[in-house]
This record gives sequence, structure tokens and C-alpha cells, in this order.
Amino acid sequence: MSYESGRTRDAYESDDDLEEPFEPEVNPPNPSLTSSERTWGLCAHLSTLSGYVGLPFGWIVGPLIVYLVKKDESPFVRDHAREALNMGISCTIYLIVSVVLAFFIIGIVTALIVTIGAIVYAIVAGMKANEGRSYRYPFIIRFIK
Repeated sequence: MSYESGRTRDAYESDDDLEEPFEPEVNPPNPSLTSSERTWGLCAHLSTLSGYVGLPFGWIVGPLIVYLVKKDESPFVRDHAREALNMGISCTIYLIVSVVLAFFIIGIVTALIVTIGAIVYAIVAGMKANEGRSYRYPFIIRFIK
């Protein structure tokens, strides 16, 4: 890669000499959101964790409650609750497939991957919602549009 006047990166003394072009932020926070909206978006994602601490199908019930209560009040909360709900439904399907695959040993591994991934992505999504940013879970089926 060449820079100003054809010099390569190695020709510069330090990285401070390089002028990188300004790139706008891909997913900037929405400054018009209230603290309450950001908190409800956070709750939508973190409520999926209730399924892992004892509430049967909590990863579906939690986001569904947030969606039904707040969907008409805030588009931001509606989007986050819908995304969390889609994640819960998708993970349920993935775990059912993992149970079937458990007869072939691979299902145990896939169930662990799905569970750990769902927990990590829910926490990341909750942090993004609390910052006022949108978030889309990878590897999910979007049933609710």
C-alpha cells in the first residue's frame, strides 16, 4: 500500500506521521433516545438470560413481555425486543436440533455452542442497546419482522 507521494508505510518514522482518512461511524448512537428507552432495550436482551437461570423458555417469554408492553411506545425498544425474541425462538430451534443430534454425540457440542453464543450475544446486544445503538444478532432466523 502506498501513501502520500508514493512512499510505503515502512518509509514513515512512526504511525503518527500517517494521516488516515476519516471514516464515519457505521452504527452511531441515537442521541434523541431517552434513558428509559435505552434501559428497556437493555432489558429486552438481558431478559433472554432468564431462561438460563430457571424460567422455562425465559429466552422467549422475557423479550415477548417487553415487546408486548413497549412496542407501541418506542420504535427503538420494539426493534430490540423483536430482535431478542427472534434470537430466543432461533435458539430454541437450534437446541431442539442439538437434542436430536445428541444421539450422535455432536449434539452435545452444538448445544454448548448455542448456549454460550446466546449468552455472549445477549450481553453484547444489551450493551449496544444501552449505548443507544441498533444491534442484529448473527446466525438467527428473523421470524418476527
